[in-house]
Amino acid sequence: MTRKLLTRNDAKNAVYGGCILGGGGGGWIHDGLEKAELAFLENSRPELITVDELKDDDYVACVSLVGAPSAKEMYINSKQLIETVERMQMECNKPIKALMTNENGASTTINGWLQAAATGLPILDAPSNGRAHPTGSMGSMNLSEVSDYVSIQTFAGGKGAKEVKGTVIASLDAAASAVRSVSVQAGGMVAVCRNPVQIKYVKEHAAIGGISQAMELGELFLSAPKGLKRIKQVTSHLKGRIIHSGIVTYFSLNKTGGFDIGTVHVDHDLELTFWNEYMTVEILGYRRSTFPDLIMTFDTNTGMPLVSAEIQDGMEITVITIPKKNLKLSTTMFNEKLLKVIEPYIQKKIV
Repeated sequence: MTRKLLTRNDAKNAVYGGCILGGGGGGWIHDGLEKAELAFLENSRPELITVDELKDDDYVACVSLVGAPSAKEMYINSKQLIETVERMQMECNKPIKALMTNENGASTTINGWLQAAATGLPILDAPSNGRAHPTGSMGSMNLSEVSDYVSIQTFAGGKGAKEVKGTVIASLDAAASAVRSVSVQAGGMVAVCRNPVQIKYVKEHAAIGGISQAMELGELFLSAPKGLKRIKQVTSHLKGRIIHSGIVTYFSLNKTGGFDIGTVHVDHDLELTFWNEYMTVEILGYRRSTFPDLIMTFDTNTGMPLVSAEIQDGMEITVITIPKKNLKLSTTMFNEKLLKVIEPYIQKKIV
């Protein structure tokens, strides 16, 4: 099926499946569920389409949330989400034929569903990346390698004295950096519509079928028995493995430049590092998995996925890893220049 009218149940599945594929980032489940509900309040419903429904020279735009998941003062309402798309339609000199999300995550898989329902634009079953990632460039389908590409990014967020909205038109790196800085001023996060690009380019660089994958994974997760059996079923489906279950003995989180950066120790044996998303996992100093492999944490007792920002000392958690070859990934996840940016933040080798 190339077109599908989305339902509330699809949204719920997408939130839970997206959370797992978020790898520690991509937003919180409760935020995703709240945002999903908003997409179905009006009479219209968002529609999911495949890339084959559009012509190669049709333009689509990416919708995203930019900021630190743990930010306490972040605020984005429905009007602001829709406003970013409307502003992009005015700024871009080509008609926008569909919206795509930047990544999979509890909140980010359904990026654009509300905007799609409000504007009549469909959602493309092709996120910029099939897993969550920390930087804007990682969610830009290697447009950073297109020397003459000019990025258009419209943004809105915050409330009261912190409310911001506007447009940045610049090189990809400059635009991404500017929007990241604005997110800090807005209280920690902004909604963004960015980087109009042709479908032909999307086909070559995006995670085709990534939204369907998240919905399928979410349905499987929610149908499984609670607890460790649920975690095992998810891990088996994604052809990964459980590497450790234990008690969190140390947790640190620092907000730096609009990112969550930190470390988790489990039973004093296992160490996780994260930069929004989990970047590395080591047991007794031996590297077991490295981003963009998927590393994810779960509450051992309930089987619920836990993003990096909600880990606490004393929690009983289970850590899983999924090899990158089993994920739907953007070409950015194989761009060593983009991956090397991670290393100074976590003080670990990635490339």
